[in-house]
Order: sequence, then C-alpha cells, then structure tokens
Amino acid sequence: MAALFDSPKIQPGSDPSIRWRPLQVGDYDRGYLRLLGQLTKAPEVPLSLWEETFGKMRASGLYFTVVAEDVSTGKIVACATLLAEHKFIRGCGAVGHVEDVVVDKVARGKSLGLKVIEHLKDVAKAIGCYKLILDCSQDNVKFYERCGLKVKELQMAIYFPENEARRPKL
Repeated sequence: MAALFDSPKIQPGSDPSIRWRPLQVGDYDRGYLRLLGQLTKAPEVPLSLWEETFGKMRASGLYFTVVAEDVSTGKIVACATLLAEHKFIRGCGAVGHVEDVVVDKVARGKSLGLKVIEHLKDVAKAIGCYKLILDCSQDNVKFYERCGLKVKELQMAIYFPENEARRPKL
C-alpha cells in the first residue's frame, strides 16, 4: 500500500493495540477524514480527488503525516502532519510546520497526542529541520508545553472565503 513517505522510520509504540505509521492512500477508508472533522472542516471528498491530492503530497517529498491505527478496528485514531519548508536563512535550512494534530474523542486520555508530537519531532530531526513550529489555540498551549514546545511570537491569519470551495491551483 502506498504510504505518504518511506523514511525516516516511525518507531513502534509500547501499546500493542496501536500501530504507528505513515499515512497511506487506503486511509481514505479508515476514517482519516472523519477524524480530521473533529478538528475543523473536513468534508468527504471523492476517492479520485483524495488519490490525486495524496499523490501530489507524496511527490513533493515535503509532507510527513503520522497516524495511529487502532489495531482492533483498523480505524485511524490520531494523526498529525509535519510539512517541511526549505529556507534561504540558516544556511538554507529547513523548518518543520506541525499541522492537523487530532486525537479521536474515543481515544483521548491515552497519551496519543503526546506520542504523535514525539513522532513528528523525531521525523523533523531526522530530515534535518532546525526547528519545529505550530499554531494552536490558547486552550492547547499547556499541552504543547508538555510536549516540549515553548510559546514564541504570535500567529496571525487571513481567510479567503471565496477560495474555500475551490481547489488550489498548485
């Protein structure tokens, strides 16, 4: 089955009921979009669009989505994505951006959020990122501090509602 990335390897966790691995194209049928819907808008998309987007992400070599699969159900119960950004600063270094961190409501309280961040930190180090950053709500600051991150700077955003229903031109 095609995975989003091949390496670096994801270390197995200590809980045998959870399998940690890269996102796979077959996760379309394992509830990945449903899980993302617990975080933000993540409507169902046709399988063909999923496969096209997955292919673009894989081909770029910049996306590292780690998932936790419940072995008994085959469903994805936690995930997060690391997006690597090439920079001209820091000697043409790379920054890792953490996105889409979510743990299924039924799987919370098992430290899966902490573990998925640990996996992304390992991937970021392995691919040579000089730092890992993320945006979060004030409510989640304490959680990310427990993961070893520190509050730095301030996030700002502008949304383009007219582009919400459009496919990107990338």
